[in-house]
Amino acid sequence: MLLQIDKTFLAATPEFQLITIYLILEEIMEATNNSSIISIDELQNHGINAADILKLRGAGVCSIAHSGFIPATIQAELRNRAYSISTGSNQLDDVLGGGIMSMSLTEVFGEFRCGKTQLCHTLCVTAQLPRSMGGAEGKVAYIDTEGTFRPDRIRAIAERFEVDPDACLENISYARALNSEHQTELSEQLGVQLADGSYRLLIVDSIMALFRVDYSGRGELNDRQQKLNQHLSALIRLAEDYNVAVFLTNQVQSDPGASALFASADGRKPVGGHILAHASATRILLRKGRGEERVAKLQDSPDMPERECVYVIGEGGIKDSD
Repeated sequence: MLLQIDKTFLAATPEFQLITIYLILEEIMEATNNSSIISIDELQNHGINAADILKLRGAGVCSIAHSGFIPATIQAELRNRAYSISTGSNQLDDVLGGGIMSMSLTEVFGEFRCGKTQLCHTLCVTAQLPRSMGGAEGKVAYIDTEGTFRPDRIRAIAERFEVDPDACLENISYARALNSEHQTELSEQLGVQLADGSYRLLIVDSIMALFRVDYSGRGELNDRQQKLNQHLSALIRLAEDYNVAVFLTNQVQSDPGASALFASADGRKPVGGHILAHASATRILLRKGRGEERVAKLQDSPDMPERECVYVIGEGGIKDSD
């Protein structure tokens, strides 16, 4: 039977591979002289698990045809499989429409000591929680570019949520990026790990730190932005192909022009320019509030209006202000 793009196919195919299959069909067709009908067995040569191919064959699927387009109803089905991961703060989750969403890039930026890395650590734990607790019941991949990952913080946050600290750490795949090229290579290697469907979150803390070091001169800005664009495109591909949430932290730089034009302007802007702004589906500004309070402002989102909330950083990670 020729594969029909309908709900039978959706039910028979693992959710993290649906978009992947569509994307690799173009590659397969080129290798087979643009044959319009392709054997289902060809998928195994392009990274699809043999067991999953057997499931498709068991559902009566023996071959695949691809036109380059899919019905919008299928895209709607895929989007419906997106999930959210709690930030640890109910108020921040409410502002975000549930938490950090999968199948897209979420960027959080702000000055030092606003809680960017603390939010990363909290998400490392909440991503593993049951869905009934705002989690995603999966593993986490963590790319650390500044050497700020602390296992002891994971243990403390795990205890808050009554999770075994050692088991929690075991479910986090950690890598220390040494330069921007290494950072890009690490993200490219993740496809193999994410393909098993057990990962729910990818964190890059921070996205721009190493790019700013490696491309520091004005004459290198164009090269930096090109490399950054390629890196972000790969991260978007991972988010969409494997239905994972990609969470990025970013630094800020002064923006004197904004302060001069608007008295109420913050005077700071995220590093990375328009390329990073367009790649991030959701952008969150973190800033210091009164005392120990911090303020999170949702600046850009495809689903939610611009809003802000107050949170604090406790021993157990990010939480609501009392």
